[in-house]
Amino acid sequence: MDLFMIVFWIVGSLLMIFSVIKSKQNTVESMKKSKKMMGNMIGDIIAIIMLIGLILTLVPVTLIQDYLGASSVFLSTIAASLVGSVTLIPAFVAFPLVGSFVDSGASIVPAAAFLTTLTMVGVATFPLEKKEFGLKFAIYRNGMSFVAAVIIALGMGVILSWL
Repeated sequence: MDLFMIVFWIVGSLLMIFSVIKSKQNTVESMKKSKKMMGNMIGDIIAIIMLIGLILTLVPVTLIQDYLGASSVFLSTIAASLVGSVTLIPAFVAFPLVGSFVDSGASIVPAAAFLTTLTMVGVATFPLEKKEFGLKFAIYRNGMSFVAAVIIALGMGVILSWL
């Protein structure tokens, strides 16, 4: 267990003790609600794990390394940005998926580009955004979000190269 997890457990335990001391009844009620929420989410969590497993089974590790690896970071970053812009999957699925890609040999820059464009740019939701906010706003927001996402990804690469 790393230092972060130890601190996380200590802080969580202290806050739990404080909560019990302050109001045992509210703490018990909160724990019951949390249990129910977790029970409702367990199916989604299992589905996410299975979806990631399916994707990693269908996409060979060598393909991930070839297209998202360190050999051509610039081209793979642009490609990952474009794919992320048009993909419509929930962020709670994208985060573990991108983590699995990085574990399989993808470079952090294209992985970050995919994740940031996935959450910031909405090509699939563009028609709704255009209808609600207008064409000019939708184009401007998506364009600026795309540029910002690529800058964030490149920035992550620079920061990680210093570490």
